[in-house]
Amino acid sequence: MPKAAELKKGHIIQINGQPYIVSNIDVKSPSSRSGTTLYKVRFNHVQTKQKLDQSLTGDDFLTPIDFQKRAIQFLYQDAEGYTFMDNEDFAQFTLSEEQIEEQLPYLHDGIEGLYGLVVEGNLVGVELPAVVEMPILETPPAIKGSSASARTKTATFASGLEIQIPEYLETGEVVRINTDTGKFMSRA
Repeated sequence: MPKAAELKKGHIIQINGQPYIVSNIDVKSPSSRSGTTLYKVRFNHVQTKQKLDQSLTGDDFLTPIDFQKRAIQFLYQDAEGYTFMDNEDFAQFTLSEEQIEEQLPYLHDGIEGLYGLVVEGNLVGVELPAVVEMPILETPPAIKGSSASARTKTATFASGLEIQIPEYLETGEVVRINTDTGKFMSRA
């Protein structure tokens, strides 16, 4: 049984006999030495997508659910949702926008390193790679002069994602983005 301190985004846990997927973890460290670290965890029900917020301590035990982590590929988006294909048996799964709303800004054609979380033959979630490479769709031009400080500007990507990037980057360049923090890492 995993402890709350070992939880990661995307894990599937059983709460009150129901399957929940971890969507967000906020760690609160105590200010005193004897205090315990609190983990504020947001769970989403696997089928109903109902949200559940819980505060856990690092020693709390949780019941895991059997799930498979399969390599998948993003195929296309249509009126029904977002379609993915299992790279091993070529089965196709469709997820609604609500099911993957946190991953949407990073999804694009040709993305590599996607994993699907499969419970009882159904795709219930998508796990992004730690870093994605995306081309800049639009960004204002760099302003010449006074480059002594590290200035940033807003960049827009094809998925609608907007992040702060260094001023020297231009439209069309490919950059690496951390999917956990949503921040610029480097040029690709």
